[in-house]
Amino acid sequence: MLEPVVKSESINQKRWKKFKSIKRGYYSFILIIGLYILSFLLPLIINSKALIVQYEGDYYFPAFKDVMPGINAYYDGTMFDQEDPGEANFRQLQKKWADSNNWVIMPIYPFNPFEDITNNENSMYEPPSTTHWFGTDNTGRDVFARMCYAFNISMSFAFVLTLLNYIIGISIGGAMGYFGGKFDLFFQRLIEIWSSLPLLFVVIIMSSILTPSFFLLIFIYTLVNWIGLTYYMRAEFYREKSKDYVSAAISMGQSDAKIIFKHILPNSLVPVITYFPFALVAGISVLVSLDFLGFGLPPPTPSWGQILYVGISNISKWWMVFAPVMAQFLTLLCIVFVGEAVREAFDPKIYSRLR
Repeated sequence: MLEPVVKSESINQKRWKKFKSIKRGYYSFILIIGLYILSFLLPLIINSKALIVQYEGDYYFPAFKDVMPGINAYYDGTMFDQEDPGEANFRQLQKKWADSNNWVIMPIYPFNPFEDITNNENSMYEPPSTTHWFGTDNTGRDVFARMCYAFNISMSFAFVLTLLNYIIGISIGGAMGYFGGKFDLFFQRLIEIWSSLPLLFVVIIMSSILTPSFFLLIFIYTLVNWIGLTYYMRAEFYREKSKDYVSAAISMGQSDAKIIFKHILPNSLVPVITYFPFALVAGISVLVSLDFLGFGLPPPTPSWGQILYVGISNISKWWMVFAPVMAQFLTLLCIVFVGEAVREAFDPKIYSRLR
């Protein structure tokens, strides 16, 4: 009787299995990814707009419009016979219609990160309570709502910034390492000049001259932050190009593009992948730092750095300091756990053959 053939695991399957075995990093990865995906649905969870309004037989879905970009989610109060002029206050309408045929279903946390003391229900520096879980800030905005929306903005900023840095760094660094010669010398001199510029001061100066926005900050920081990865990829491509499998590919007449993308690049990405989580940590820290210094995203954009600045300026309001510090600490801690797990899972010393 023939014995069943045992199929051997690929190197990537072994890496994933090793990563899952490191519980601290694996569960941190699940938590961060889950919260980040959930953060795109925050308008349905944390919002002052109602999920569903039933008024005089008609149905309205204000909060769902907030999720859809480009759709106006404004509802005038006069549509629902509201006494106060302006935008509909769905929390007040819910109380007003408690004993009528009309009704309102609110999100789990019925406050948004932008409403301030212009709303009569809000006041400045309210301490944490069952109504405002993390209190309110210097303009009466709900701190918990701002913290949650700031998580999405911080993670998105870090992801986009890191991806752009990787695309530029891998492209230029790989080309420098593979082609060498004058192309390599030109970019070496350019990088030497560019790297002599003080990174933070360049970002601050450009942010103070131009009106800062999410994509402008990413563009500015990408201009000055691609150098480190470029040098690293240059060294990796130089090392791989000198190996026998590349010489064999060249002798077989394969094109430069095929050699780069099919042979050298896959064998040069392992160290870069292990660095990715730590690059995210740097991206989040950069945005928090710029917002704290006042050169980051324009108000009233939710930001951990802006909340921390208000808290430091009013140190007696302890919740204004505690909330952003703990949010950033826990987020960065989870990402570092993921980074350590990825680094261990991709460690070449664990496996007998990586290539």
